[in-house]
Amino acid sequence: MSPTASKSLNPLSPKERIKIPRQPMPEQPPDVRNKNFNEVNLGYSEELARQEARRCLECAKPTCTENCPVGVDVTAFVELIVAGDFLGAAAKIREANVLPAITGRVCPQEDHCEGKCLLAKKVKPLGIGYLERFVADYEQRRGTHVLPKVPPTGKKVAVVGSGPSGLTVAGDLIQKGHKVRVFEALHELGGVLVYGIPEFRLPKQIIREQLDYMREMGVEFETDVVVGRTVTIDELMNEEAYDAVYIGTGAGLPQFMGIPGEHLNGVYSANEFLTRINLMKAYRFPEYDEPMLDLHGKDVAVIGGGNTALDAIRSALRLGAKKAYVIYRRSDAEMPARAEEVHHAKEEGIDFQMLTAPVEFLSNGKGWLTGARCVRMELGEPDASGRRRPVPIKGSEFDLPLSVAVMAIGTMANPIVQSTTPGLGTDKRGYIMADSEKQRTTRKGVFAGGDIVTGAATVILAMGAGRRAAASIHEYLTTGVW
Repeated sequence: MSPTASKSLNPLSPKERIKIPRQPMPEQPPDVRNKNFNEVNLGYSEELARQEARRCLECAKPTCTENCPVGVDVTAFVELIVAGDFLGAAAKIREANVLPAITGRVCPQEDHCEGKCLLAKKVKPLGIGYLERFVADYEQRRGTHVLPKVPPTGKKVAVVGSGPSGLTVAGDLIQKGHKVRVFEALHELGGVLVYGIPEFRLPKQIIREQLDYMREMGVEFETDVVVGRTVTIDELMNEEAYDAVYIGTGAGLPQFMGIPGEHLNGVYSANEFLTRINLMKAYRFPEYDEPMLDLHGKDVAVIGGGNTALDAIRSALRLGAKKAYVIYRRSDAEMPARAEEVHHAKEEGIDFQMLTAPVEFLSNGKGWLTGARCVRMELGEPDASGRRRPVPIKGSEFDLPLSVAVMAIGTMANPIVQSTTPGLGTDKRGYIMADSEKQRTTRKGVFAGGDIVTGAATVILAMGAGRRAAASIHEYLTTGVW
């Protein structure tokens, strides 16, 4: 229900609202941003935000909220923006989403809230993601956070992994009065948010600010803890007396194509490539020197068509690549990356080699990559994914000179936690089995969600699993019912 259900704060009629064009996001010019790692999108001003918010139709049955994986009350927070109560809007979002500055930047809203906006039947949908980012940034600039005040329950929860799923569980449970400690395997918190998403899409400072807010709420963090090696799930529950454990370790084991030459120097997994850029700070060269990623004057290609692929190749361009290619075996229509990211990449000068696949990586005879032998493809009948299957065109082979190739064709489950936790069920691919309603595993008191259950997906879907798990963990801790 909106904050003023009896009377709208928007003075415009529905017809007048539809006439307002969607307010564009201010951004760096393409020929400037492709040479730096500063954020591409610059954010709304107060006036732009209020003008965009006035477009909302305030639907009686808001399909935007129904299609939000974490259940943000879109109508309510947008109406608060119309009224100029930006801090109130931020507080309203935080009732359902503990990471609004992050999701406002990286959530594929076009697949969720904006994809179901009724405005889209006639004009462009409401810029819900842009508005979410605006109020989160506004709140942070003013240093004003409303901290929850709840009595402690005396219950302890261990969260394994500090990615979006784990952080959501921690944020929701701390607001229920439970004690929460998050264990992270790496030396820096944030999981895929910090090692997988480049600075120009999600600045590290934004992540740190969200983590600081969670510390203010009372969440405890511990880094350099590889659960399954440093400590096991059984030890957390039996020796350290945690009442429940949530596993949100993600799916970070890279996949390769199995073609000749993948062993060559210069062929990376997207995980390693982006980790070197983000976590090892190659993006801050020459302040930080990462010699393996000196790409100046080199030809670089990424294999794949998802957001990770675009993050990798746009980063390569900023690190000095002479030519930067996306090699994708299907067409633009099947490309899973966000439309905005594809648009930005094309503006920046990325060369998209569509309906193309590598069949072999070529060498100089001394173990170093010199190129990729590729084949052109055409689309045949749909496969199990529902997309038309790419079929090689006979006699279409050609060689593409390359110094660096990045494999971004998906990830698998890392088996460390599963292999060290007796009784924890996994499927045939090695992912943890958890019911989709309550995220319960086959071990009592152990819950799991995000990519380690579903396979690689989006930040917001992982957060949705985290919200379901937090509600289920709270129910378990307060009733004892499994």
